[in-house]
Amino acid sequence: MELYEAIKKRYSVRAYQDKPVEQEKLDRIFEAVRQAPSANNRQPWKFVIVREAGIRGKLVGACHDQAFVGEAAVVIAGVGLAPDRTMACGVPSDPVDLGIAMEHIALAAVDEGLGTCWIGSFDQDQIHELLGIPAEATVIEVMTLGYPAGEPKYHDRKGMDEIVSYEKF
Repeated sequence: MELYEAIKKRYSVRAYQDKPVEQEKLDRIFEAVRQAPSANNRQPWKFVIVREAGIRGKLVGACHDQAFVGEAAVVIAGVGLAPDRTMACGVPSDPVDLGIAMEHIALAAVDEGLGTCWIGSFDQDQIHELLGIPAEATVIEVMTLGYPAGEPKYHDRKGMDEIVSYEKF
């Protein structure tokens, strides 16, 4: 699939088929993640891939009772390992680095015929406990992954004139 096609086809999937994701597809997706850029190429991250139904079911509660979390074949926790690191511009690096890497997951998933959903509504402590994440690390993002059920739900986007300016704000 061509990159711009994958970008246009990506949407937040909140209904999944009861079908496992093949290991080969996961391997290709996480090779794409491995290639993601990060500040100073430190790759300060770990991705916890959850396929076990019982754990996914418990993650539903940790994700504020979003039922589709338990329906997805895979749930991924993107964990930042450098929570105190700040880029020279004053922005914390973990959210930036993990944001790039998680979007690599989302786009690679589209190419594999899969769907994803970014989840920012979760309880940090519960996710830590359920997935055995050390206290010094931060869960930056949770993402579901699997075969979409139903029709895509695309949303309108703002016009270019609303989001882009040249030379000055």
